[in-house]
Amino acid sequence: MKIYNHQINTIRVTNTSKNNIAEKSDDKAINSFQSVLSGKITTKEEQYPKEVQFSKHASMRLNNRSIALTDEQMKRVNEGIDKASNKGIKDSLVLVDDVALVVNTKNRVVITAMDKNVTSENVFTNIDGAVIV
Repeated sequence: MKIYNHQINTIRVTNTSKNNIAEKSDDKAINSFQSVLSGKITTKEEQYPKEVQFSKHASMRLNNRSIALTDEQMKRVNEGIDKASNKGIKDSLVLVDDVALVVNTKNRVVITAMDKNVTSENVFTNIDGAVIV
């Protein structure tokens, strides 16, 4: 309440004006959060390679065991890594036809590889999940 020239004027602050101010600042906060989140998602995708890579050990195993993966099999390996990663698996066994690959899903690196001749024991260690593709 203010008094001017002996007149009383009432200044009213309505709830709607407070809500409008709050909504505008909330919109700015949401937009700001979305832009930061979008930037983080893009940065993470750019940080990790899209295609699978083979460690030196895995490359030697593939050569020693005469294992050759076709383009179609490599596509399925990539899909398997994506599935494992989406489920939160960090070190996955990816089975493609007669080939077993132990893969670090975060870095998309094949750690070791074996075919059905070597996997006769059917025991795999240091994995926290498996994907059959």
